[in-house]
Amino acid sequence: MATQTTAGALRTERRPNAVSTAFTKTIKFCKRNPLGAFAGFLCLFTLVCALGGWTGVLLTHNPEVFRGADRLLGYFGESKVGQGTYILGTDDLGRDMWSRLIKGAQLSVFFGLGVATIAIVLGGVIGLVSAYFGGWADLIVQRIVDLVQTIPLLVLAIAVVSVTGPGIMKGFWILAFLSIPRPVRVIRGSVLSVKQETYVEAARSLGATSNRIMWKHVLPNVTAPMIVLASYLIAVAIVVEASLSFLGIGAQPPTPSWGAMLTGSGNLFFQTNPRLALLPGLAISVLVFATNMFGDAVRDELDPRLRGTR
Repeated sequence: MATQTTAGALRTERRPNAVSTAFTKTIKFCKRNPLGAFAGFLCLFTLVCALGGWTGVLLTHNPEVFRGADRLLGYFGESKVGQGTYILGTDDLGRDMWSRLIKGAQLSVFFGLGVATIAIVLGGVIGLVSAYFGGWADLIVQRIVDLVQTIPLLVLAIAVVSVTGPGIMKGFWILAFLSIPRPVRVIRGSVLSVKQETYVEAARSLGATSNRIMWKHVLPNVTAPMIVLASYLIAVAIVVEASLSFLGIGAQPPTPSWGAMLTGSGNLFFQTNPRLALLPGLAISVLVFATNMFGDAVRDELDPRLRGTR
């Protein structure tokens, strides 16, 4: 009896906890894919900046307050009215560039994650059910998807927002629902392939219901393309939000937006103060690149068929 108790205790002691397991997997991931790990760090850094902008922790000044005496100050410029130091200088209205970039990160992260979540959830469910049951419902869904996808997403979003009127939340919901057709098409193709597998046929022969087969056997095996698609949709949403704001039909002043910062002062003062356009442009480019690279790296890590091919 004592021997069995001791053996059980040893097995309990040797079992690694969740924190150490996650840390070990993270280290292995960084060694196998350093570029993907660096991209993940950039995504995490942007998320931290967005949370810091939401809580106000990382804001050194109010990003919406005009300070005419401090206009167009350079890097680490000292305020002429006793407002301290501006890390990245100020724009043509004397607003702190650092704080505006942080608040712009908050808007981009909200747009990217929100649009991707809505599109993946709704599009994934529609694509899963449509592919699994097929028939006339699948035919109707795919014709609607074909119709929406004939028009580029950015052009369609601009057209709809122009008709309904400018506004950041209008642009968010319009972009979210216009992004649904792509997940529907991708998930449908993956499900059509997976549902022909032997383990699905075995589950069906054992009397498993359609709901159980879809959610327990089919859905877990199409997560890899969903991860890549999610990273793609996040990047597209960030670019579309920046484009709408750049055209003046997205985020409205005084709300800081990376796209809006590219136009206006960024355009007017590009020759004399190129940082006004280079800083938000660089932020958009780096975040979009990092999101795509990190999504590919996570897909390769989770998909056993791709693991170790690099």
